[in-house]
Amino acid sequence: MIRRPPRSTLFPYTTLFRSREFKRSELLIKQAVYMAREHFGCLHTKFSDALIDFGFFLLNIDCVAHSVQVYQVALDIRKCTFGGKNIHVAVAHEDLAYASYVNEYSSGKFQDAQLHADKAMDIMCRLLPADHLLLASSKRVKALILEEIAIDNQDKAIERQQLLEAQELHLSALEMAKKAFGERNVQTAKHYGNLGRLYQSMQRYEEAELMHCKAIKIKEELLGLEDYEVSLSVGHLASLYNYDMNKYDQAKELYLRSIAIGRKLFGDGYSGLEYDYRGLIRVYSMLDDYAKISEYNAVYHHWKHLRDSTEARQTNPLQFDQRPMSVEEIVQQFLAMDQSNVVR
Repeated sequence: MIRRPPRSTLFPYTTLFRSREFKRSELLIKQAVYMAREHFGCLHTKFSDALIDFGFFLLNIDCVAHSVQVYQVALDIRKCTFGGKNIHVAVAHEDLAYASYVNEYSSGKFQDAQLHADKAMDIMCRLLPADHLLLASSKRVKALILEEIAIDNQDKAIERQQLLEAQELHLSALEMAKKAFGERNVQTAKHYGNLGRLYQSMQRYEEAELMHCKAIKIKEELLGLEDYEVSLSVGHLASLYNYDMNKYDQAKELYLRSIAIGRKLFGDGYSGLEYDYRGLIRVYSMLDDYAKISEYNAVYHHWKHLRDSTEARQTNPLQFDQRPMSVEEIVQQFLAMDQSNVVR
């Protein structure tokens, strides 16, 4: 089967991050990590808290493999401090599970992701009431991983059983989110989008389309037309139209929109563009548009070159040899920064 396209303590960088001011966010989160390490030490929970936020930042600026490394260190610190059965440890397991899932999405090797997702769920189910909101997130992550394992399973009976288990988890997470946040909320929209992807895997295409359209509508109303979350849902709907519903003209427009948002936010080497480019090339093949096939094959190969160059330039995120700047220096550099959103 074709694999479908796919928080903190010292500074208010999360607000900047939500508004996609990545350069300023990077300055603040790195200074938070440096300060936490210097003031509390490399085995303190405050340092692990900063690392959790740093991992989240890395994951969302397309440094996925590095986010896995950072989350693993944060988890190790929390396990040494709290032991195995602790809610902070469970949250770290969940964060690492999701980052590992994203990191191995193309390869389909989800063993580590599944291990951490199961541990997170096991700890939370032992410590929290059944309707606790933290369980919604944990269920969502486990369902995402389970779905991908299912669609690669050669035993159709096991595949169906795993997909039904994923559906139960997604529906439960959706109801918990709606109860806590209401219908018009980004978290609720994410759950609708997850159900859309699942229903596509279950060959329930009209239901999948409805879920994706709900997700897009809510995200556009709350986040605007050019937000990263919007581009994800648009790309997922394009995949549905392309691979399963034969709506090629609609798929083409959606892919082009998703590509435009991804390039604007993250640059031409953004990893998520791979699925959109491959999908778009297939669309043009189905439409017999040979000029566009040639054009986007060239664009795709250029993207691969950029991606390889970007990965070669990335440095170890765990080299914390810098001293933190003073608050005055941080403020001065922050105010002098270009507000450009793209991380190169």
